[in-house]
Amino acid sequence: MDIGAFMLDSVPFARLLGITFDSIGTGEAVARLADRGDLHNHVGGPHAGALFTLAETASGAAMLSAFGDQLSRAVPLATEARIGYRKLAMGEVTAAATLRAEREAVVARLDAGERPEFEVAVEIRNAEDVVVSEMTVCWTLRPNRKG
Repeated sequence: MDIGAFMLDSVPFARLLGITFDSIGTGEAVARLADRGDLHNHVGGPHAGALFTLAETASGAAMLSAFGDQLSRAVPLATEARIGYRKLAMGEVTAAATLRAEREAVVARLDAGERPEFEVAVEIRNAEDVVVSEMTVCWTLRPNRKG
């Protein structure tokens, strides 16, 4: 599965913002948001909502890279997100997302009929590689309803 293409097809808002992917690996993803004037806030950097969407999109790609093979039996849903804006973001930004759970433990909980929850951590960096924001997204795999 091409996770980047799947994400941009499934989440039109991410496509609207022009988010692209630099890399996607098992439990990790790096997404990029170009410096566009129509996405700027009142101080000339990317709007907080654009940064949030970039980070949430990267977290979704990282999650799918680990659990995409479970989509036939569970629906992934973000249940909570916490973001901290550390420094003023200016210019192009990237979001690096990393799964904070052991894949096997999450799948074992799903196998047991549970609804596992797990976190994906995201760092947003500017072009100078300075962390400007940090986000944690809590995901769940909701088992498909039978019947």
